[in-house]
Amino acid sequence: MPLIRQSGGCWQRWFVTAFCLACVSCATQAPRTEPTPADTSQAVPAPKPATPAPAETKAPVTEVRIAAVGDIMLGGTAGPEMQKYGYDYPFDRTQSILKQAQIVFGNLEGPLTDGGANETPKKYVFRSPPDKVAPALARAGFNIVSLANNHSLDYGPQGLEDTRVALEKAGIHGVGAGRNLAEARTAVYMKAGGSTVAFLAYSLTFPEEFWAGPDKPGTAFGHEQQVREDVAAARAKADIVVVSFHWGQEGKTELRDYQVQLAHTAIDAGANAVVGHHPHVLQGVEHYKQGVILYSLGNFAFGSFSNTATRSAIAQLTFRDRQWNELRLTPINVRNAEVVFQPRPLTGRDAAEVVEQLQQMSRARQTALENRDGVAVLTAGSN
Repeated sequence: MPLIRQSGGCWQRWFVTAFCLACVSCATQAPRTEPTPADTSQAVPAPKPATPAPAETKAPVTEVRIAAVGDIMLGGTAGPEMQKYGYDYPFDRTQSILKQAQIVFGNLEGPLTDGGANETPKKYVFRSPPDKVAPALARAGFNIVSLANNHSLDYGPQGLEDTRVALEKAGIHGVGAGRNLAEARTAVYMKAGGSTVAFLAYSLTFPEEFWAGPDKPGTAFGHEQQVREDVAAARAKADIVVVSFHWGQEGKTELRDYQVQLAHTAIDAGANAVVGHHPHVLQGVEHYKQGVILYSLGNFAFGSFSNTATRSAIAQLTFRDRQWNELRLTPINVRNAEVVFQPRPLTGRDAAEVVEQLQQMSRARQTALENRDGVAVLTAGSN
């Protein structure tokens, strides 16, 4: 609208009136709403921080430690010393080594019985009191022993059964003998370090009358085909398989051909380790494929004054992630004229001589042992 100047100040009055009306009109309009720091209902949400991808976790390493020793017999000429010092006495100097392992294994040479009858003509027959020996073995750390040897039936089937009962009462497994062949061939399964460990044991020694039959108590004889079948069956159920053989020739360090053949058969069928007994002296070690073979561990605590069984070793086998990883052989003195039925670790030059002997015998099986401060050591990647 064009403004018309009028006299007497009318123009000024009209302009003021128009300005006031305009202000009132603006004041009555709806206010515009905008978000404030306290008003987040219409704010754009901030992006959430990205969730980091879960770190890749590795399965924990499983480790199983097995200690193995040679022949154990606390009767015979050891009897008077046992009665004098007690049946824990033979293990006082070595149990600190044995108890580093979760499983402790040895060859129990002779029945634990006060009864039975000696029905087989033999030059040497052994037995030990069950209520004394079995608990002492358990206190020393033993939780499994082989019964597959040429003395388990020195006092007949009753002596063998008494042994099995005494061991079970003490919490020790017996393997390699039973009320019939099927039972003698049955594997023993043990749990250690998150793994299942199977043990099998066989005797390849006379008298033949001690061998189990379908309906006859006795020891499991090591027929090659049966060994192959038993090891394969055990391997299907266990993470680690250990096979024991009572074999070889007494007092001889040389191997017989069948020892090598059977040991290789066991490893080929799935065994991780083979442990041998019977010669009463040490024999060599062999690293074969992914396994290890200890052909003879000699004597341990044994009730005789032998001029040939003077040096032996405690084997410490380590398995990691279900594979054999390391072997340590600690030399021990078993000359009873000196130690009086109490095996003792050797040190210094005496230990070095035993390691050198083991190295020499093992070289014949293309296996190199390392001397680490008087202990013979073999690792899975060393040969």
